[in-house]
Amino acid sequence: MTRPVSVVIVSHGREAALKRCLTGVRQLLYPAFEVVVVADRHSLAMLQELPLALGIKTAPCDAENISLARNIGLGLAAGEVVAFVDDDAVPEPTWLTHLAAVFDDEEVAAAGGYVRGRNGISWQWRGAWVDGCGERHELPLDGDRPVVLHPKPERAIKTEGTNMAFRRDVIAEIGGFDPAFRFFLDETDVNLRLARAGHASALVPLAVVHHGFAESARRRADRVPRDLFEIGASLAAFLLRHCPAAERAPRQARFAEEQRGRLLRHMVAGRLEPRDVRRLLARLHAGFTGGGTRLPAPLPALPHAAAPFAPLPKRPALRPKLSCGRWWHRARLRRQAAHDAAAGHVSTAMIFSLTPAYAKVHFSPAGFWEHSGGQFGKSERSEPFFTLRRLRRKCDAEISRIRRERGLTGES
Repeated sequence: MTRPVSVVIVSHGREAALKRCLTGVRQLLYPAFEVVVVADRHSLAMLQELPLALGIKTAPCDAENISLARNIGLGLAAGEVVAFVDDDAVPEPTWLTHLAAVFDDEEVAAAGGYVRGRNGISWQWRGAWVDGCGERHELPLDGDRPVVLHPKPERAIKTEGTNMAFRRDVIAEIGGFDPAFRFFLDETDVNLRLARAGHASALVPLAVVHHGFAESARRRADRVPRDLFEIGASLAAFLLRHCPAAERAPRQARFAEEQRGRLLRHMVAGRLEPRDVRRLLARLHAGFTGGGTRLPAPLPALPHAAAPFAPLPKRPALRPKLSCGRWWHRARLRRQAAHDAAAGHVSTAMIFSLTPAYAKVHFSPAGFWEHSGGQFGKSERSEPFFTLRRLRRKCDAEISRIRRERGLTGES
């Protein structure tokens, strides 16, 4: 069953990342979806000058509060299902097809997919559940089939903010996202509230998003934190809402130690100085104090969208385009891939050197997927370091690996 889906993207001060994300979203193979962008006014002004903005719903939000912005997006979303993807992420073309399909099961209120990291290969996120103290526990799944789970009130199925979807009526009824979580644990709070209400959640391995961790006011491009106040404040607010009183202080102490360890690793690597570590830890503890004043409050139900569902125009039925060649032909392969993408195709260029270099996958701002690395190197990190093979066999193996995510039915 094809149901109407709203894709919500929240952005703040990352115009280039937002443009790249929208380029990928417009290549989704799902037949009935609208796009809602909630962003700061400068980013929205940039969007209005681009053909990418044609047909999308937009709303301003200058506050750096991801929960507030997501609620604004929910207010505009007229789809039966609302899916969220971050502005520094790009979904695979079949992402929405797989994610929306699980809502055919009327029990499912929420769904989450898998997330690949910066190299486009390694998994940044797969299945997990979370407890009332905000601690995550791995939930490994076998195979690629979606799994519907029925969590207990104190054990929610975790979804990641950059790859999640909700039945709109359900999330609107519980008040959407709590603005006390300006950044961090915002979707985890929703997960626990849904679990308490007895709703089922699904994990969908083939609903894949690539997440880049772009630079922001809170972190540098190398993922070194700039400030830890909001992380500390969100944790304190979360513990007030979900964690037994006797367990709050120990959990806060464990979290502070985890953050200290992370900062020390950055310091040893030369990315922070000792004074930076002291400053950031002081900000974390200030956040604990500040978050302790964000007391739980009832969240009113969100109203239905005033504007009707506004799906993007249907794409022509163009099949995916794929090319594979050697590194010294990269300029020609990239030109052809960009040309195919501009013509509306889902375009992939595989460019390999005569080395055992590890594979990488990147979505180009020009709108095509680029796979790079060595002809003899591994893609999935569990593979052997070196495999002697011809270029054709390397390309075939890579096509087979991503066929269902990319929507490939063959090679052209």
